[in-house]
Amino acid sequence: MKLRSIEMVLPQAEAAANYLTDIWGAALAGIHNNTFYIRGSGTFAYLVALEEGEEKFVRSITWECESDELAALKQRLAKLELKTKPIESDDLGGGQGILVELAEGEVFRFLTGSEHVEPLQGKDLPVKLTHVVCNSIDAEASGHLVEEALGFTVSDRTKGMVFVRCNQSHHSTAFARSGFASLNHIAFEMEDVDAVMRGIGRLRDNDTAPAWGPGRHGPGANVFAYFIAPFGAVVEFSTAVEIVPDDYQAGAPEDWTWPPKRIDQWGISDKDFDGLKQAEQQFCFRRDWQPEAIS
Repeated sequence: MKLRSIEMVLPQAEAAANYLTDIWGAALAGIHNNTFYIRGSGTFAYLVALEEGEEKFVRSITWECESDELAALKQRLAKLELKTKPIESDDLGGGQGILVELAEGEVFRFLTGSEHVEPLQGKDLPVKLTHVVCNSIDAEASGHLVEEALGFTVSDRTKGMVFVRCNQSHHSTAFARSGFASLNHIAFEMEDVDAVMRGIGRLRDNDTAPAWGPGRHGPGANVFAYFIAPFGAVVEFSTAVEIVPDDYQAGAPEDWTWPPKRIDQWGISDKDFDGLKQAEQQFCFRRDWQPEAIS
């Protein structure tokens, strides 16, 4: 199973798409049904869908899976009282699968049979999404739920987050101990550390400094730089997330501590705590569909 994309609704979607293509460095995959589709250099049809709407919200976070993974997912969900719906995707790439709403309103979509596209050349293009993080009222409960309901695995726990994986990449999502439910940030996988640093330079050329970074995280060990996008969301350049074995032992908060005044391995950058917290509350999840039984 692989994280594929995030689907968002917002005012001035075209301006947000222009930011992601002209400044952030992604590519336009197409425009369809009042929605702008943004892709990277990899083979996914798109990474971010931006639909024009009056209010900001996240429609879904999407994973691609094999048919046997989807069947196992349906079996797990049938035993739980979560809202679900079978769906046929009309987004770029298509596919069919299910929608599921988690306990705090997060909407996850699982598709099989989606079409892939030819890769693009370009060292500064994001390759794919490496993770999408959710804010949570009860991150521990959210971590337990996705293990039980989705078959995901908790990789690590810190005082700030519960990190969750769906394959050998250390995390494809995480639940931040925020006290509220919303989108925390979207992380774009870059080709290497140089691509991350060139991305930071490109944003600085456009009068935008990182809200946090560059740095290297503890859990996952990925290099990062966070920015607050003009459309309100937190977006991250990231690379080199740790690949973990099946028997990886999840760490506890006491396993991930830093010396005073440090909040990552390098300790070279400041963090705009207030600005990031405000941006992390811009996009809540919204279910705009009626639940149906899945079979």
